[in-house]
Amino acid sequence: MGISAAAVKDLRARTGAGMMDCKKALVEADGDTEKAIEALRKAGIAKAEKKSGRAANDGAISTYIHPGAKLGVLLEVNCETDFVAKTPDFQQFTKDVAMHIAASNPLVVSREELDPGVVEKEREIFTELTRKSGKPEKIIPKIVEGRIEKFYGEVVLLEQSFVKDPDKTVKDLLTETIAKLGENITISRFARFELGEVSKCAPAAD
Repeated sequence: MGISAAAVKDLRARTGAGMMDCKKALVEADGDTEKAIEALRKAGIAKAEKKSGRAANDGAISTYIHPGAKLGVLLEVNCETDFVAKTPDFQQFTKDVAMHIAASNPLVVSREELDPGVVEKEREIFTELTRKSGKPEKIIPKIVEGRIEKFYGEVVLLEQSFVKDPDKTVKDLLTETIAKLGENITISRFARFELGEVSKCAPAAD
């Protein structure tokens, strides 16, 4: 079927994908824009996963100061080249993540950075609460693990729902940005400051 230039242009505006990729996706989706978006997203994720092992030694420090100047965030995001670090898409990504940190107050960037003792303490509390609720003993471990996963989603930056689009996680946003910019990108560390409180700093992973 024929695909109009307007449809290709619209898809490119919505996804950031190249013109040829947009046209190909629309042809394969029989002109269905939503199906084409889904196909491009899946392709982008696959490409992003291939890039994730590459060294990211450049990047930028981003800041966010909440109106009223009583809450602020410092954020380090790394990419592979200075060229990408200066692009509007990369800069917008860092600003969005810094704002998200201010709003959602994560403890760490990834679950691997959480103190195992903290996770074990949460597991003990969830186990005791579930047992007191009268649940059968044999299903308690499964319920507790579900609660632990929810806990990760509350305190781990990459697993939190993105404040500007709760249908995706911060990790989803990161993957989409990697696919769009064509370089590996990592969120390295952040510090969140709130007036009158001890600052919260998430160090870079080893």
